[in-house]
Amino acid sequence: MSILKKPLITEKVSAQNEGGVYGFVVDKNANKVAIKQAVEKMYGVNVEEVRTMIAPGKKKTRYSKGAFLTGKTSSFKKAIVKVKDGEIIDFYSNL
Repeated sequence: MSILKKPLITEKVSAQNEGGVYGFVVDKNANKVAIKQAVEKMYGVNVEEVRTMIAPGKKKTRYSKGAFLTGKTSSFKKAIVKVKDGEIIDFYSNL
């Protein structure tokens, strides 16, 4: 089971990257201590603070030829991680 699923690349989080704040989509059962250890191990940085939140799924409606199709997106957990001053995480280094 991987704790870190993918980095959050949104405008809001990308604006905070210069201040040492990064976002990740994480496993729903992961706690703050496990998230901190996973980030430190994977990126080799020292984590100061971890904040977590669960984003609920949203209802979606799609129009097709014959009918309306309704569904729901999955909910997910995200973590906002603050690293020590002077340290950075480069998401684009291994592309």
